[in-house]
Amino acid sequence: MNARQLVLVRHGETQWSRAGRHTGRTDIALTELGQRQADTLGSMLRGRPFAAVLVSPLQRATETLRRANLDVARVRVLEELVEWDYGDYEGLTSEEIRRSVPDWTIWTAPVPGGESAADVGRRADLVISKALDERGDVAIFAHGHVLRVLTARWLGLDVPSGRHFALDTATVSMLGYERNTPVMLAWNQAGYRRDLGSSAGTVPG
Repeated sequence: MNARQLVLVRHGETQWSRAGRHTGRTDIALTELGQRQADTLGSMLRGRPFAAVLVSPLQRATETLRRANLDVARVRVLEELVEWDYGDYEGLTSEEIRRSVPDWTIWTAPVPGGESAADVGRRADLVISKALDERGDVAIFAHGHVLRVLTARWLGLDVPSGRHFALDTATVSMLGYERNTPVMLAWNQAGYRRDLGSSAGTVPG
């Protein structure tokens, strides 16, 4: 029986996540609230042994990892974990995009100058493969859309199925197995809501 787990951590709040702006490759910092959110992630994860941590190279993810202060010897920065490339839609809200493309959604419509859903799915598959190469549980610090895509692929679903997995900033989710079948064990758990408040939540980036 396979007991391995992938622990997914979405970074803390940024100014753009608070405003609902699509934040793909723009390397934006955490807000003060996002920093405090990241600090609380440490209390949720500290003391848990990880074979490795995989992290996006963008500072909102690396800073969240740094502030969580995990005790882990092996950290791998993976380009495959950067957020969906939103191309011409970078920095725009969904409402702004829908003024020119009614009913637009990242999951089902083209992204001019950016990545297709299939592109992001291929990256997610590579991350899963690299995580499974590790001998033990793995923590993955990254971004809202790419983590939702990764979850869909872990469950054997197509990329657009990720639209069903709402994911807030500074949350912890767990993927694992039930009798060797890939499953979701926990989703969108936050340690900050009671005393720090919540940011815009399920927004891109």
